[in-house]
Amino acid sequence: MAEDSDVLYGIHSVREALLNPRRRHRRLLATENALQRLAEGITLPLAPEIVKPEAINRLLPADAVHQGAWLETERLPYLRPERLPQDRIIVALDQVTDPHNVGAILRSAAAFGVGALLTTFRHSPELSGVLAKAASGALEHVPIAGVTNLGRALTELRAAGYQVIGLDSEAPEPMHALVPRLPLVLVLGAEGRGLRQSTRALCDHLARLDLPGAIRSLNVSNAAAIALYAVTQGLARGG
Repeated sequence: MAEDSDVLYGIHSVREALLNPRRRHRRLLATENALQRLAEGITLPLAPEIVKPEAINRLLPADAVHQGAWLETERLPYLRPERLPQDRIIVALDQVTDPHNVGAILRSAAAFGVGALLTTFRHSPELSGVLAKAASGALEHVPIAGVTNLGRALTELRAAGYQVIGLDSEAPEPMHALVPRLPLVLVLGAEGRGLRQSTRALCDHLARLDLPGAIRSLNVSNAAAIALYAVTQGLARGG
């Protein structure tokens, strides 16, 4: 397999990739039942290989739920940081490494019309496989901007006029009380330890989610969805 290839599996991930005109595909394996779902209402951009589920099982980890669909496709290019949109929210990840969490964050980002996901080349999961399956097709709808140093990128974005809001469970300000404005970057910290101190220092605001129940903190992907809703509502009020 070529080094610039991604492997995607699962009906939603594969179908959304097949519908993405920016993708160039190399190989599609599908069971007969999966092919019917993949091809419903569309013209497939490449000829599929009809296989038994066992053939796909051999290409993936034992716990991968592929639903009879497997795709080798050319990797999407990263968005250059200087081309980040200014008219939509940008989500930045500070060493969020769990592919399930990043995939779920991407799914929420797609639902809220996020302009891009900003992440580092290191300390981040591969943009395929488990992550793509968790994103359920959202990988095709949210551009990914990659940087070597998140701190440097946030510094440059602040200089360009972006408001930088860091999500922190111990922050002094509640998220709902902020007055967000575009252009805006919402920064999410790593599982467990949250934002690094160096990242916190680069935020214009540190904000918390006020949770009335017994549990005072959330998984980063759940927190991302709630924070995106709060920021979106704040922007609507400001507009």
